[in-house]
Amino acid sequence: MAKLVFGMNQSLDGYVDHQEFAPGPVLFRHFIEQVRGLTGSVYGRRMYEVMRYWDEDHPEWTPELRDFAAAWRSQPKWVVSRSLKSVGPNATLVEDDLEAVIRGLKAQLAGEIDVSGPDLARSLTELGLIDEYQLYLHPVVLGRGKPFFAGPRPPLRLVTSNLIGEDVIRLTYVPA
Repeated sequence: MAKLVFGMNQSLDGYVDHQEFAPGPVLFRHFIEQVRGLTGSVYGRRMYEVMRYWDEDHPEWTPELRDFAAAWRSQPKWVVSRSLKSVGPNATLVEDDLEAVIRGLKAQLAGEIDVSGPDLARSLTELGLIDEYQLYLHPVVLGRGKPFFAGPRPPLRLVTSNLIGEDVIRLTYVPA
């Protein structure tokens, strides 16, 4: 049975905004290895549109950026959207019955399935489908933006914490 994990970079005051802070080299290498190990990813529409950047090579990319793109392209993706009419390579559009689709993926697959996007994570949390939350805390205070928890905060239990690089702490929680 697959495990559903919601993880994102977060400011100290609880916001996620990929344009306000970026991972350093050590954390980026961590993300490359993490993506390589995934069974797949489930995206909300907005996060998927952000991540489509990795579908095409860019001449200015470093070897690390190319490594991430290759890892991202190789994994299956499920995109939850009622407004998109099509999705890119190695992706499946999920328009209806989110709960049945995700329960089916969890039952049929093994390994870790990443959840990307706070709004999608809220819906999956409300359905009781997220098995783990990974908060990558950065030493940044934004004061505004999209919160990591887009809805009511579920009761959680801390299972581990890790320092990644010089200044990012990953906190891993499971539903209590």
